[in-house]
Amino acid sequence: MPVLTADALAPRDTATVAHVPVATLLDAESPRLAGVDHDHVLLLAGLETALPPIVVHRPTLRVVDGMHRLHAARLNRRETIPVRWFDGSEREAFLLAVEANNGHGLPLTLADRRESARRILRSWPEWSDRAVAAKVGLSGKTVGVLRRTAAEAGELPAVRVGCDGRARPLSATEGRLRAVDYLAVRPDASLREIARSAGISVETARDVRDRLSRGEGPLPGGGAGSRAVRAAKPRECAEPVDLPTVLDSLKRDPTLKYSDEGRALIRWLEARIVRQGESGLLLRAPAHQAPKIAAMARACAAYWDEIATELEQRGTAVSP
Repeated sequence: MPVLTADALAPRDTATVAHVPVATLLDAESPRLAGVDHDHVLLLAGLETALPPIVVHRPTLRVVDGMHRLHAARLNRRETIPVRWFDGSEREAFLLAVEANNGHGLPLTLADRRESARRILRSWPEWSDRAVAAKVGLSGKTVGVLRRTAAEAGELPAVRVGCDGRARPLSATEGRLRAVDYLAVRPDASLREIARSAGISVETARDVRDRLSRGEGPLPGGGAGSRAVRAAKPRECAEPVDLPTVLDSLKRDPTLKYSDEGRALIRWLEARIVRQGESGLLLRAPAHQAPKIAAMARACAAYWDEIATELEQRGTAVSP
């Protein structure tokens, strides 16, 4: 995905200025941690010259750029205010607000810009450090530190998009695993579709598909540590698990039985348990479709293995 430019984030209807009732507009989800500067509002309210139109997110009626001007209009008891509409998404609206506040009026503080960078990283984790830095007015090194230390950071994406809009792969291993996930959902996808989705080359996509069709893992040389390989050899349980008995026990748990979320969890699990004897239907699938179904099974097993690991860690954390 290309990095959004200032032109791409410009108000969609720049030729038209609408006069909108002040009472209908909502305060912005501002990048300013301290909120509105009341001294600046008083300064604007005392000006006799007309102020530029504010920018408003049309779907929500929230101010994107111009909170101080809106508060000045409220202070002067104005009924309407000139508005330019912005029709993008809410996260694009926040990005535009950051850029606008860095470009005019009261500049954002260092704390404001750092927090804005953290939020942009959560919304667009595939953006490069320099691309985020260009939006918030920080150095690329500072954004890199924020990326590494942010508590919200999850797995790194397979690609990183730079300021030039070009996507570059970060990890061939992660790209191959993403290809496995994509094939599990779209087993008939073309090589170009697989490559584009996973951030890998067409030849790598071909290699992954061929390996899966032969019943191998997606990584060259056996790929120790890959999710698909771990799924092919699940860890041994300390004792056999009677799935119907465990499910019945969960159903009798009052914390699950008497809550909407708990009942939804039970229904979800009940629909996804593979019971004894049910595998026969899959094993009787046409031979030419067997590799695709195997890829789906490995991908699902990999997700279950990750869930099991996290649940085990949570259980260990609360054990006496």
